Amino acid sequence: MGARNSRRMIMMIDEDDDSVSRIEDTSEDSDSIESDLDSNEQSFVDMLHNLISSGQIILGNDEFCNNRRLPKIKYIPDTSIIDKSEFSILTKQACGLLPPKRRFKNTNNVTALLRNRESGLYKEENFSKASKCKIGSQYLPNDIVDTLKNSSGKMFCGIFSDDGNTFLTASQDRSIKLYNSSNSSYEIPDGQNFVYSTWSSSLHMCPVHGSSDHQEPLTILNICRRFCVFSVVYSSDGNELVCGANDGSLYVYNLEVQNRTLKIPAHDYDVNRVLFADNSSHIIYSGGDDGLVKVWDRRTLDDKHAKPVGLLAGHMDGITYIDSRGDGRHLISNSKDQSIKLWDVRVFSNEEAAVQSLRAVRNQPWDYRWQGVPKELYQDNKLEGDTSIMTYKGHVVAKTLVRARFSPAETTGQRYIYTGCGNGRVVIYDALTGKVVKQLKLHTSCVRDVSWHPTRNEILSSSWDGLVGRWVYKPSISFHDSDMDEHKEAFIPLRRSARLAIQRLNRQSN
Repeated sequence: MGARNSRRMIMMIDEDDDSVSRIEDTSEDSDSIESDLDSNEQSFVDMLHNLISSGQIILGNDEFCNNRRLPKIKYIPDTSIIDKSEFSILTKQACGLLPPKRRFKNTNNVTALLRNRESGLYKEENFSKASKCKIGSQYLPNDIVDTLKNSSGKMFCGIFSDDGNTFLTASQDRSIKLYNSSNSSYEIPDGQNFVYSTWSSSLHMCPVHGSSDHQEPLTILNICRRFCVFSVVYSSDGNELVCGANDGSLYVYNLEVQNRTLKIPAHDYDVNRVLFADNSSHIIYSGGDDGLVKVWDRRTLDDKHAKPVGLLAGHMDGITYIDSRGDGRHLISNSKDQSIKLWDVRVFSNEEAAVQSLRAVRNQPWDYRWQGVPKELYQDNKLEGDTSIMTYKGHVVAKTLVRARFSPAETTGQRYIYTGCGNGRVVIYDALTGKVVKQLKLHTSCVRDVSWHPTRNEILSSSWDGLVGRWVYKPSISFHDSDMDEHKEAFIPLRRSARLAIQRLNRQSN
């Protein structure tokens, strides 16, 4: 949370996604667009925006809702590249999926893993981290345990702090709420600051229990026109904020001098996401409505040298979110072209691929905020020059900037990619196979944000229905005997050879 605290958190109160007044005001100089509207048209746009933001008008044609099935997506994951990649090896190693070095059968059965450990077949007295992730991956969140009635408006953001002890939400009713999530109590915590942004030329730094009188504005631009920072992230030393805005630029704000120190023209349209490659890196990723991911080196950025070190092209529509794996090499991008792509930043795209991507974005005939998704975006199509190592399809990106993330390293070895969905679901992919392994159904409207607790198998989903859903694992069968193991694997009969081996061990111990 606070800039120099181990728990830093940044929130975006986002009112742009269903805002009629945002129609194509994505160029660097949106004043020229606004000047094309006469006073009556501008007044109508402003009035309509205020009615939508306040909830007095709800946009119709809500094609995607909880009682509808996902559209038929004619896509077969192609794993030919990822199977040979370093990502596959690292993920399998982290999840205990590589063949064992010792001479015993590799198994996913929890009972067998416990038996092997008790038999001294592992070097460690306790399970290794990979073995724990292997077990944890079998108990993915699958059931709703409760909901946090959080907002009278649409929920736009819901994220855990890095240590998992705080959960923060922001909604369109202009409220920010923080919860103590250290023990699943979700009570209001004490202390520390957070930074948030909204439709304003300033960021705002606010203490957890602060009121509007305690908020400190951090001015990015001295302008009156419509401006918004869509994404903001702390530098590793906590001294700077790197921001992405609706004018297509990256901004750097220095917290020590309390002033903006750098502006970089980065994308042709809105910059929807900016983040560092890892907690100690100078490498910055940015993604925008131009469909491109750009890679920057903070050490070389200044007013005279504002060029990315490389770019990643392959999406056919704007990028809604980016998440880094934290290893300085791999990241995912969620897009309005109804796909998530996995990238290796050591393989950049060429300029021709970037041109192809930009052309595809500009030719898209739909507006994701209120129109249905074109059927062709659900098909198995790939742009020439696409350098991604994997593509995931099976969720809906519509109405808003839907977010997607890697699952935690501590409990799953980052084996999964999970995302919100325009039809009210949480969708979990196996990153290695591209297959959907879970669909969590509860919400009656779009799930805009999802956040997996870093050390517990628990997912919180933030939806436009005003609810935050808390998902945990629940066994598919129930047993009334309290002495029985709650997990089904414990009741699978042992093979005869295993029973004899255990009997011999028991005789030796006696």
